[in-house]
Amino acid sequence: MSNRLASETSPYLLQHKDNPVDWFPWGDEALRRARAEDKPILLSVGYAACHWCHVMERESFESPDIARIMNDNFVSVKVDREERPDIDAIYMEAVQAMTGQGGWPMTVFLTPDGVPFYGGTYFPPDDRHGMPSFTRVLTGVAEAWRSKRSDVQEQGKRLLDHIDVASKILPSSDVIGEDILRSAFRSLAGGFDREHGGFGNAPKFPQPMTIDLLHRLHARGYSRAGAMARLTLDAMAKGGIYDQIGGGFARYSVDRQWLVPHFEKMLYDNAQLIRTYTHSWLSTGSELHREVVERTVEWLFREMRDAAGGFYSSLDADSEGEEGRFYVWTIEQVRRALDERAEDAIGAFGMTEQGNFEGANILVRAHARADPKIDELRQALLEARSTRVRPATDDKILTAWNALTISALAEAGATFEREDWIASAAAAMRFLMTSMRRDGRLMRAYRDGRVRHLGFAEDYAFYLEASLSLFEATFDQEWVDEARWVADEAILLFHDSDRGGFFTTGADAERLITRSKDLIDNAVPSANSVMAMELQRLSMLTGGSSYERHAIDAIRSILDAAKRSPQGFGHLLGAVDLYTGDPKEVVIVGSPARADWHEMKEAMRHTYLPNKVLVIAQQPDAEDARRIPLLADRVAVDGRATAYVCRRGICDLPVHSAAELLAQLR
Repeated sequence: MSNRLASETSPYLLQHKDNPVDWFPWGDEALRRARAEDKPILLSVGYAACHWCHVMERESFESPDIARIMNDNFVSVKVDREERPDIDAIYMEAVQAMTGQGGWPMTVFLTPDGVPFYGGTYFPPDDRHGMPSFTRVLTGVAEAWRSKRSDVQEQGKRLLDHIDVASKILPSSDVIGEDILRSAFRSLAGGFDREHGGFGNAPKFPQPMTIDLLHRLHARGYSRAGAMARLTLDAMAKGGIYDQIGGGFARYSVDRQWLVPHFEKMLYDNAQLIRTYTHSWLSTGSELHREVVERTVEWLFREMRDAAGGFYSSLDADSEGEEGRFYVWTIEQVRRALDERAEDAIGAFGMTEQGNFEGANILVRAHARADPKIDELRQALLEARSTRVRPATDDKILTAWNALTISALAEAGATFEREDWIASAAAAMRFLMTSMRRDGRLMRAYRDGRVRHLGFAEDYAFYLEASLSLFEATFDQEWVDEARWVADEAILLFHDSDRGGFFTTGADAERLITRSKDLIDNAVPSANSVMAMELQRLSMLTGGSSYERHAIDAIRSILDAAKRSPQGFGHLLGAVDLYTGDPKEVVIVGSPARADWHEMKEAMRHTYLPNKVLVIAQQPDAEDARRIPLLADRVAVDGRATAYVCRRGICDLPVHSAAELLAQLR
């Protein structure tokens, strides 16, 4: 018989619906049961593409003996961290406080009121490598709950006090100046891997936010920053972390060299990397980086797009019970697939008889440049690979991750003049507008026509970013209206009027043991970092000074932490770069029928200017100027395309050619 998870929509929760464990989803029913039976809650948190979550399920949650212990002594609750980042964040903070580390699967024991008192990550079925067995943990916690209740409650109180600290951080009163960026760059340079790119040792994550910060610093004149970014992006594009056959990036590399990936593919990683490689192409002109963008977008459309209009969350690392099986090749498999062309592919993708991963080959880019013959080999291998058993797809659609993808597609589409990418971004945005909005409230997750959970601050923040990105790709003022709506709603629902910044959950949301804030730029930029960036952009477009005040409040709420650990605040430091830079307000007015209009538009599209807003219009009228004050008094002089460049209200003389426009932007 299926358990209570059978009625859920999350693929991760549905993976556990046939476990012998009497699982509850998070909610009032589970909490009431725990109070009524005076049992602690066993909270298990993971996500569908998590390899070790699958391992723990096979070893423990499918075991009738272990399930019996869980059912007799606990109320067991399963949570998809991607659907409920608020729950995940609170209890991950507790686990890190207890153990000094975190990760998934996460296992936390709570009082019936939701207060954590013990936890960890993966527990094996037997004692191994210094880790206690899950059975030992379960029986020990159950005994402590029965016989040492006061100790348990005291531990819970200490953890609750620790968790609550983040929501009470006072804003910084320091001057927000370029010295913050200089100090951050020194720190990043000190941790940079000069041989392979990236930061630190294995495991190594792509960190697109930090690389984007390097692009920004390069634009400021920090010459080494550009070299660091390019080395990293080149190494990733040539390594096994990038799917050389199908496109798209895996979550991280287990080694320094970017060779062996942890094979799951996440929507948010690839959305960010599409944008980061686009920025790199603008900065360097690298055709390799352009190719990476194109192939990653192809993968996105081929494997991650839902018929309803949105994008799926992830692809699993495992297939047929083995991690990476879908992606690796033996020499014999290549020869069967390609016949006489096999040797060319073996050389082009760095394959050997002994392999580089458990007797098989993770493909790498061993050839120097794009070659039509290699493209044909890649396509033939992709077709052969498509006959294999595919990794599972987490086909839920999340507002925040889709909005992040929309921003990437809109920006890349504008840069590479791909109207089809921009159209796909707009279609996905309309899906969010219609399917993910209920009674004026953004929702979090969608699957099979069902929408679940109130949206969080990050859903609103990324929706704001997507609206502004679509505006700069299309110059349709509808997107400015959408940006105003979501910004106003976000401030109403999430803003902390006492200490600045934004809470994770809305004022109308379920009350948890604390109201936390999303502060650290982790796998995705934090809600506060995105709001700090996008409210500044919206203020520049609309003249709304209150938007900028809220943006600066968000910066100040985490500035001290960003100074201490810049690698965890790459996007926030990008917002500092915008605030302390010389942002340009560029307006181009004229007729699309004229060549000079197209030349100026193309010049703006192909120039890396991270700190700007761009408005292009034909003949703006009073209504246009009301919606976008930058258009006030902007006309095409003598019928010629005319560009206006201003910096915080101080304007240069209007110009009529792309060369003159670029000269004013230097």
